[in-house]
Amino acid sequence: MRSSAITKDALMQEYELVPHPDTPPAKVEAVRVRIVVREGALLLTFIVHGNDHVALPDWATSTRRDDLWKTTCGEMFLGLPGSEAYVEFNYSPSTQWAAYRFDAHRAGGRDLPLSSPPLVDRGDDTSDYLVEVEQPLSDLPGEPFDLGLTAVIEETDGTKSYWALAHAPGPPDFHNRDCFIATLPAPERP
Repeated sequence: MRSSAITKDALMQEYELVPHPDTPPAKVEAVRVRIVVREGALLLTFIVHGNDHVALPDWATSTRRDDLWKTTCGEMFLGLPGSEAYVEFNYSPSTQWAAYRFDAHRAGGRDLPLSSPPLVDRGDDTSDYLVEVEQPLSDLPGEPFDLGLTAVIEETDGTKSYWALAHAPGPPDFHNRDCFIATLPAPERP
């Protein structure tokens, strides 16, 4: 997947995530997410500084799977401005993924049907990334979204840290709309 060319028409943004203050990392130094918006899809790259300290799940067939957030996993949340509804995507270094739709904060959760699944790739010892994803957008409205980017990072010593663009007061809660502080432009259709 790394061979994907970024065209001059693509929009690239990079975000620095911050760890939740109650769950600091042990040896991981930083987590960044690069997003390239291109016609009909997003290319998300989760980059972890201190990657050699991250506990990685075993490689698996790239299929939909629940509970990926229980270990190392990158996540994206998209909500329409002015609506309580949102969607959640989980991407594991195992190459498994999940997609959910919610009516409101953690309410009415169910699988989000996708006409095309995401393509999930895991970095190796020579890669600068942990997980890279090509996420088709054809199943989502063609409007701008409130964007939340998050990551659960489990380290080899068992330490778990919860990273996000921003954190609401209290324990880590990536579903809290206060964490959706970026904007994703309306996806272009092919």
